[in-house]
Amino acid sequence: MSKTVLISGASSGFGALTARALADTGHVVYAGMRDLNGRNATAAADAKQYASEHRVDLRPVELDVSSEASTQQAVDTAIGEQGRLDVLIHNAGHMVTGPAEAFTPEQLAELYDTNVLGTQRLNRAALPKLREQQDGLLLWVGSSSTRGGTPPYLAPYFAAKAAMDALAQSYALEVSRFGIETTIVVPGAFTHGTNHFAHSGSPADADVMAAYETKYAGLMAQVSQKLAELEPAWADVAEVAKAIVTVVGTEKGRRPFRVHIDPSDDGSVVVNAVADRVRAELLRRIGLEDLLHPAA
Repeated sequence: MSKTVLISGASSGFGALTARALADTGHVVYAGMRDLNGRNATAAADAKQYASEHRVDLRPVELDVSSEASTQQAVDTAIGEQGRLDVLIHNAGHMVTGPAEAFTPEQLAELYDTNVLGTQRLNRAALPKLREQQDGLLLWVGSSSTRGGTPPYLAPYFAAKAAMDALAQSYALEVSRFGIETTIVVPGAFTHGTNHFAHSGSPADADVMAAYETKYAGLMAQVSQKLAELEPAWADVAEVAKAIVTVVGTEKGRRPFRVHIDPSDDGSVVVNAVADRVRAELLRRIGLEDLLHPAA
């Protein structure tokens, strides 16, 4: 059955691949991206061309997750044109690299605004409709860094993704009685096929950066090289999009809470399995087992 999907951060990487894959499957996809008439004009045009050439329903929509007005307008557009919203995909994100101390608090706040607060703005815009429908899927694109092995010089990004993951886990319990389901998709450190590393931000404090270079010279290059070496030749970012398509197409009530796509195997599969089991056990002990699944 065709579903109405809204995805944030769909101009490139996981977002663009997922938007196209879902449209190919027959869903109506609103590909959210900011500044449709400016920096992402080419991405929007490419999406429209893809829709025309493949005869699918893929619609670029203005969506800046840092703006409450923009998130509300994107949600209103999808619901206004389709009458409902079935799937909300939290994919927008930004990465920074460098020693944690060299980032200003303002830089961390900006990063959290995109990676964490942006999901809150979207949820507040979309959940009233999903609660009214007593149906829907919140799908969060997380990161294996939240519980896998983590190299240095990525701390602000890791912290933001961990915050988003924690928010997703709590939301899952709080919306389940409204019939709303949750899945967290957990990609590993793909070094090819996305712009995460290429477009990553840098610390603002050059003096602190210089101080760290006296002890950690070339560290980020080393981390990037070693992560690339860990990534098997068959690793393909398109597998993330395929996993999301599978989740969306799975019958309600049977969707997995968490799905990993981590070819480099950083350990997050093992740690998340334990953490999710402990979480479920606690809910059973306090009589809230029903929150682990969406109400019928």
